[in-house]
Amino acid sequence: MQPVDRHFIDTLTNWSGQPPRARGQGVSAPELQDLFDAQVSSRHVDFAARELQQQGRAFYTIGSAGHEANAAVAMALRPSDPALLHYRSGAFYVARAMQGPGSTPVEDLLASLMSSTKDPISGGRHKVIGHPKLTILPQTSTIASHLPRAVGMAFTIDRRVVETPWPEDAVVVASIGDASLNHSTALGALNAAGYLTHQGAPVPLLTVCEDNGIGISVPTPKGWTARALQHLTGVEYFFADGHDAQELLATASAAADFVRTSRRPAVLHLKTVRFMGHAGSDVELAYRSNAEIQADYDADPLLATARSLVDLGVATPQMILQRYEEIRSHVETASKAPVEHLRTAAEVMTPLKPLPVEPPATLLATSELRSQAFNDRLPESAGPMTLAMAINATLTDLMAAHSGVLVFGEDVARKGGVYGVTRGLRARFGGRRVFDTLLDEQTVLGTALGAAVCGALPIPEIQYLAYLHNAEDQLRGEAATLRFFSNGQYENGMVVRIPGLAYQRGFGGHFHNDNSLAVLRDIPRLVVGVPACAADAPGMVRTMASLALSEGRVCVLVEPIALYHSRDLHDADGAWLAEYSPTEKIPLGGVGHYPAANSDQPHNQDTLIVTFGNGLPMSLRARDRAAALGILVDVIDLRWLTPLPIDGLIAHSTGRARVIIADETRRSGGVAESVVAALVDHGFGGSITRLNSKDSIIPLGPAANTVLLDEDTIFEAIMDRQENVT
Repeated sequence: MQPVDRHFIDTLTNWSGQPPRARGQGVSAPELQDLFDAQVSSRHVDFAARELQQQGRAFYTIGSAGHEANAAVAMALRPSDPALLHYRSGAFYVARAMQGPGSTPVEDLLASLMSSTKDPISGGRHKVIGHPKLTILPQTSTIASHLPRAVGMAFTIDRRVVETPWPEDAVVVASIGDASLNHSTALGALNAAGYLTHQGAPVPLLTVCEDNGIGISVPTPKGWTARALQHLTGVEYFFADGHDAQELLATASAAADFVRTSRRPAVLHLKTVRFMGHAGSDVELAYRSNAEIQADYDADPLLATARSLVDLGVATPQMILQRYEEIRSHVETASKAPVEHLRTAAEVMTPLKPLPVEPPATLLATSELRSQAFNDRLPESAGPMTLAMAINATLTDLMAAHSGVLVFGEDVARKGGVYGVTRGLRARFGGRRVFDTLLDEQTVLGTALGAAVCGALPIPEIQYLAYLHNAEDQLRGEAATLRFFSNGQYENGMVVRIPGLAYQRGFGGHFHNDNSLAVLRDIPRLVVGVPACAADAPGMVRTMASLALSEGRVCVLVEPIALYHSRDLHDADGAWLAEYSPTEKIPLGGVGHYPAANSDQPHNQDTLIVTFGNGLPMSLRARDRAAALGILVDVIDLRWLTPLPIDGLIAHSTGRARVIIADETRRSGGVAESVVAALVDHGFGGSITRLNSKDSIIPLGPAANTVLLDEDTIFEAIMDRQENVT
């Protein structure tokens, strides 16, 4: 028996409290009883988790013991209020489940920690607290990385640009621990909520900071959490002590009511304790004295609720103990049920279903809406376009076709983007759909995550590729995991636009010339595409938008800045311009083929260059230089970097004597490594030459050219083959 379990029983057995007194104003017996049942159910599940782990039947022991005051928050809200919960929220889950008939919260929590396929949210993939029927979205965050999404959801609910799954007066609730409050993600999200409130935007977000005074083994300085929370600009502060059941219920209700009626953000500072250490493997005595641990027992929230039940004459100590043991018995019985686990990789990866063979239907507005959006000047009649112009026209088409498309980011609205790619969109579609954000990439992506789960199609912009890296966990840890850990029951499809890559004539150094894509390419189910020209961009953007809507895909469009306004391949030839097509889509796996110049046999050249992005015009110019010498070379543009278009790659490389990979990313962790592996895996028998930029930070000015792949290097690689043959 756990010491906290024994302490509760001994305290109730030897009860020496005051005789029953008049019931407090506003406190109902059923409310106190429901609070107690939820708290006790969660506590006994935590006890069971430790026992089941010893039996080899459970795999997660970070529990909620000591945090059960959060049940009062669930009781103050509605089951239709979306919740993104800290991992110590077992009592919240039980209390919310009790508000609807037919729920089995104890069985659900046990299934989750035992990795059972009966887990209603993850299907056995992880211990996450969630249930679609209870409007609880699964979170695995331990560092508050779910808070930006929560802000995005609250922002979108009241923006009224799309019909969300939640009621119009819904409140978004998110919970974190006191140690997580110090994380940049939490600070950024809470700052964003206050920033929006300062601007007059509704943000119905209730953030619950469950303050147990310790982060794993590191104590939180006394008074720090209250001081930090009380000084948040634009965020209302509430405090409740989990050791006072009546204050707890009243304050939780007041906080929820404030957010619901004012549509402003609030934080509920909830004082808690932590029992049984951080997790089952944690030896708490290694960093806390026995006296400190024992002192927390008197602040047990279960004892607080029990005292209220006795003090107000709702129940006797004996009745409370009886109920305590009844719930223990129920949990023990439920824990003995047979468990089925995921057994194959295919079962585990079911939520990461394969991409469709054929692209989804085209998103295209009616002729009338298109004419209105383009001011009667349709882009297909406007003549050849640059890459930037083609992307702008495609975004306009998408926004005309789907009212839920939102375009936002830093400088994208009034200014129209640093490079003019979003110019005119705000004037056409209004500030509710095209808006500037604060300069925080975590907030940009979090807004997209929240908007997507609300039913919108967000198209956020990260201003430069280098700026992604301080917020990349929003894609890796949040966006990419939602479908997996919800077993396909929640999705957040979006198209993230990122101007990036190098070759801007030395401008900006590494912040504006970042050539690293490795951080994006190993995220399961993420789609990454790089359009090199105006001919490809509309079809790729349209495919991504369709995948985001129909498949819940998170797509990243990396736009080569150096090619935005390019018009020519060679001097004044206009070859890098293209006519606009409003319906064409380029499916995943569709590579661009550029046959050898002046060739009568365009599909049977000795050498094939495989490239993408800025590498395409460099490779084509190198191809044409070789052709002038009678050397014929084919070029293919991968276009899609994740998933790599392996079928197209193999089809075009089969029968070749040589493949040259012209990859503008760094040699270590570059795209070429995957291309080489694909060729080898499929038995390519010819020679392979890999050309990359150097493993270097990109410097400012002309020195940038010393570390980047260039046209001459590609041409020399072509000629090297010829010299060796000669």
